[in-house]
Amino acid sequence: MPKKNVLILSGSPRLHGNSDLLCDEFARGAQDAGHSVEKIFLRSRKIGYCLACYHCREHGGVCAIKDDMAELLDKMGQADVVVMASPVYFYSVDAQMKAFIDRCVARWLTIRDKTFYYIMTSAEDTPTVMDCTLECLRGLARCLQGSVEGGVVYGKGVYEAGAVKGTPAMQEAYEMGRRV
Repeated sequence: MPKKNVLILSGSPRLHGNSDLLCDEFARGAQDAGHSVEKIFLRSRKIGYCLACYHCREHGGVCAIKDDMAELLDKMGQADVVVMASPVYFYSVDAQMKAFIDRCVARWLTIRDKTFYYIMTSAEDTPTVMDCTLECLRGLARCLQGSVEGGVVYGKGVYEAGAVKGTPAMQEAYEMGRRV
């Protein structure tokens, strides 16, 4: 199996929060399988909100906002695999992930042929709690030519940081990373 470049985008607002811990397990599995892995904790990066000015359209994908997003888009472009993780916030993605997704508008026509994996966590444990969140994450991939979905990890019924430890979701994240 050829070595792949895996980019993990942890949208968790809490360092070592539940979705972030699942990212770590996915990363461990992918590394154990011999892949190159980089995890980016979005909260620690400066990512402004899209202004819909379309400066990027007139300047070859260069955004008018000078922050960390250009570097993140470069990394995304170089990745074979992109993992997007977010806790459920009011049945959607959290602000960190939403800002990242919106800023992809600068290069959405040039980022292509990626395999996407999704990791989500929620305090609620109902069958539909993650439906809208997953659709928000999938929405970006649907706009990127050649994107395919590799899998989804559902960490339901976890609220306090670390509550996901010992749940089946931890093993699922590790195994999904190994199967990249």
